[in-house]
Amino acid sequence: MEQHRTRTPQRRQPAQAQPAPPGGLGEVTAAAAYPVTVTVAPATGPGPGPRPGGVPPVILALRRFPNPRLTGIGAGLFAALTMFLLACVDWLLFGGSEIVYGLLFLPVSALTAFWVRPADLVTAPIIVPIAFAVGVIPIAGGTGGFGGQAMAVVTALAVHAGWLYGGTLVAGLIATVRKIRQMRERQRHLLRADRAARRPRT
Repeated sequence: MEQHRTRTPQRRQPAQAQPAPPGGLGEVTAAAAYPVTVTVAPATGPGPGPRPGGVPPVILALRRFPNPRLTGIGAGLFAALTMFLLACVDWLLFGGSEIVYGLLFLPVSALTAFWVRPADLVTAPIIVPIAFAVGVIPIAGGTGGFGGQAMAVVTALAVHAGWLYGGTLVAGLIATVRKIRQMRERQRHLLRADRAARRPRT
């Protein structure tokens, strides 16, 4: 009798993929597969366009500027001492020029109104004229004792009245704008608190 030979089926081992080239990029091939090309797009960083949020560079520069919060007395001391020192510099370098002193008075008035704290905003238009009067002493040029010096200061104030009114107006406008913004922010805060209180609790 013939004995049929039985063959044990051999298991086919799956073809192993070829190792990828070092770095993980380029052309990767596998058994019985078409070559696949992998390309990587170049990394792009933020361009020179506008920054996120659309904030202009001028506003960002102003935000980096120091922004202290002075009390009414602190703002008065700052304005008076600054104007006195600037008047001394004006007297030494420019011989007490009225134009130079007036031009320096305007930014000091603006800074005083910007840096005074919100609770003392009403004092800004009052502080600025006092600082102007204190700073005008070195360039008044009075002689003959206290009386002569006082008359020279009064005369200088009358002569520089345009700069005095201009600086006071700048401080008043800035303080008014800040006060209006403060009132709007307070109103928005109250509206948000009212809406939060009216929400149904779950």
